[in-house]
Parts: sequence; C-alpha cells; structure tokens
Amino acid sequence: MAVEVLLPKIGLTMQEGTIDEWLVPTGAAVAEGDALLRLATDKVDVDVEAEAGGLFHPVVAAGATVPAGALIGWLLAEGEQPPDPAGTPTPVGSGTTMPVPDAGAAPSVNGTGEKGIGDRLLSSPNARRVAAAADVDLTAVRGTGPGGRIVSEDVEDFLAALPGDLVTLVPPGDTPASPLVRKLAKERGIDLSEVNGTGPGGRIRRADLDGVTPAPEVTPARPSKVIPLTGMRGTIARRMHASLQEMAQLTHGYEVRMDAVVSLRDRLKEEWAGSDLPVPSINDFLLKAAALALREHPLLNATVREDGIHLLEEVHLGFAVAVPGGLMVPVIEDAVALPLPEVARRSRSLAQAAREGRISPAQLEGATFTVTSLGGYGVDFFTPVINPGNVAILGVGRLRDGVEWVDDRPLRTRVLTLSLTFDHRAVDGAPAAEYLRSVGELLSKPLRLLV
Repeated sequence: MAVEVLLPKIGLTMQEGTIDEWLVPTGAAVAEGDALLRLATDKVDVDVEAEAGGLFHPVVAAGATVPAGALIGWLLAEGEQPPDPAGTPTPVGSGTTMPVPDAGAAPSVNGTGEKGIGDRLLSSPNARRVAAAADVDLTAVRGTGPGGRIVSEDVEDFLAALPGDLVTLVPPGDTPASPLVRKLAKERGIDLSEVNGTGPGGRIRRADLDGVTPAPEVTPARPSKVIPLTGMRGTIARRMHASLQEMAQLTHGYEVRMDAVVSLRDRLKEEWAGSDLPVPSINDFLLKAAALALREHPLLNATVREDGIHLLEEVHLGFAVAVPGGLMVPVIEDAVALPLPEVARRSRSLAQAAREGRISPAQLEGATFTVTSLGGYGVDFFTPVINPGNVAILGVGRLRDGVEWVDDRPLRTRVLTLSLTFDHRAVDGAPAAEYLRSVGELLSKPLRLLV
C-alpha cells in the first residue's frame, strides 16, 4: 500500500519549506529512518527521515517551496504505482472534438465588410478597437485582409477619406490620432505633440511617424542576480512586513555611559584569566541589563492579543545573530535568573550553533523581548523592527568616545546609543523612556549584573 510522504512542520511558526535536495534517487529502496531530503525552513536546515520503508517516488522537484503538510512523495511496494492525482485532465484523443466551421460560409472579397462564420463581421481585434475609438461602423469599411477581413489599416484609410469635420477620434484639445497611431508612437518613443499631421483636420497618420526621430531609448537596468524570497529570506520578508503593518511602531534613541562596564570588563579579563569563567562581552552586559530592567517595566515584556495586553511572567531573551542569507534569533530562557557568566556562556554557544547551522527549532522559539546589535558594523542609531508577538526590541550601537564637561574641562567618556522600538498600542513614549533610563542606570553600576 502506498505511503504518503508529507512535508513536516518544523517548529510552531513554520508555514512552508524548500526542498533543498533529495538525498535518495527516484525508485531507490528506503528503510524507515533513512534520510530522504534536505529541508530548508525559515529558521534552520534539517535532514528529514523516512517514516516508513518502500521504493521512493517524489512528486515535487528539488528546489520547490511547498506548504507544511503538503504531499511531496510516495513510498511504494515493489511493482506498485503512485496513485493518480485527483482531477487528471482527459488525455488528448479521448473523444473530445472541436467544432469545425462550415466551409460554405467563407466570405467574398468584394465590397465592404463581409459576414463570416456565424454572421460575424470578419475583422481583426485591433481593427475593432480602432473603429470603436473613432465611432466607425465597420460594415461601411472595405476589408483588404485575407477573405475580406477588415484590418486596422482599412479603418485608418476609411477615416482618412472622411471630411475633417466628421473625424471624431479624440476629445477637443487632444492630439488627433487613432489608437493604432498612438500605440505605434508609444512603441517608437515618439511624442505626438511634436508631430505634424497630414490627415484631415491635422490628423496624424502612420506615415507621419516615419520621418520622426524617436526619443533616445533608455535601456532598463538588468539584474545581475535574482534572490528568491523563499526559505529564511522569504519568512523574514513576510514577518517584518507583517510587523510594520500590524503594529504602531516608533523608536527612541538614548545615549548611555559605558565607562564602568569597560573598566569592570578589563578587571575580569585579568582576574578570570585561566579560569573556566567566560569573560562577558559588551553585548553580554547589555543582554543582562535589558533583562533585569524588564522586571521594573513589565509593559515591555508583553504581547498584544485580541482581548488585551498580556504581561508575561518569564523573560525569555532573544538576541539577533547574522547568518548567511539572513538572521536568526536564539533565545536565552529565563535570562533574569541567570548570572552574567552564564548569560555569556549561553549567548556564545547559541550564536555559534546558529552560524554553523546546528541550532534546533526549539532554541529559536518563545522570545518575549529581543536585543539586536549593529555596533560591530559601526552603526550608532537605527530603527529595529519588532519581532511579531513582542511589543519591543532593543538595538545596540557601537561603543565610541564621548565628552563630558567637568569645570570647563573636557573629559573623555565611553558611550553608546540604544535604539528602543516599541509598539505604541501597548507602550507609551514615557514608559519606554523610563525603561531606557533603567537600563542606563544598571550599566552605570555593572557589579549588580554579575549575579
């Protein structure tokens, strides 16, 4: 009995996946647990194993992007054929025939418009469009096409023979020209307002276009490469667009002093040298401060649902990691309860797993607040976009020199800018600013962050 192979749903948020590579050829014998395909999702690439044994028959080509749960192949018994899909078209030659026109109804080539098959006037679609625009009765037009068929040139000649006061091609004040002439002018890049018409009433004919030099043609830029909006890139695009569409987002910029953090970190480098304790990075200090400040400002650690704003008990801290083709957001669970060395250890381990493609979907789920940094790229201030489901995201700029004036003397300081984007549906500007102030106060006395 044929067994369906369905695209698995990897993680709660997965909606679709891309079959990066089939790992077994068509017709190959597969045992339960054998790797069938390499699946690229919005967050991680994984090998998918067969859930049963049989001869493998794919129904989707490698490189295709399909929704979770879609049929992508069959596992068949020896000699078994894959079931026919529903709604298979009737093969050619199955008895369906097309109606054949009556050969005796062919029109003559003499006189004006002739009737053809089914008493329809033989005329081209373009001729009918030109005639309709000029309010011309096609039965009065002589056809010169095959079998007396009326073509657009016949309508043009008919109009040219009319007295000037009978030509009603265009509204008063517009350039007198037929739709066909307008189409040709557009194709050639000709401005009709600069063409002298030789037809009745100054009407522009096709021949009038022949002596006109068209405007220089601009060659459109050609793409050097097309990056499909699939997999991780496609999910980022959809989620960020949805975030901006569904939330009222705005961003505060806030400068914080980092002298105490830099000094403490230098001491830890010396004191913890040779020990198993990881020396926290500047970003690790920011992660811990961001988590602790959320205890005092629970509105920033929340989610908006139909029935209201839900304040969340735990702080599961997400942090953005740049990876080839996009970014991932690993999650440090219950970050408030962790001492700073443990935050540093987990952030390094998760970031390395993300960059190496070893991170699991579970490690990318459940963030209640996110921190993202562009300081390593020399950026001071930016406007991060909130991850759907959260109400805020904290951006971290580069560590740089600042100046403080003491008794008319400049004092060199170490500062960076925080960029807090928040959802105005849940958080007003003043509470958002208070949160930033709390983060700054924690960074000014960083010993509190160690425990």
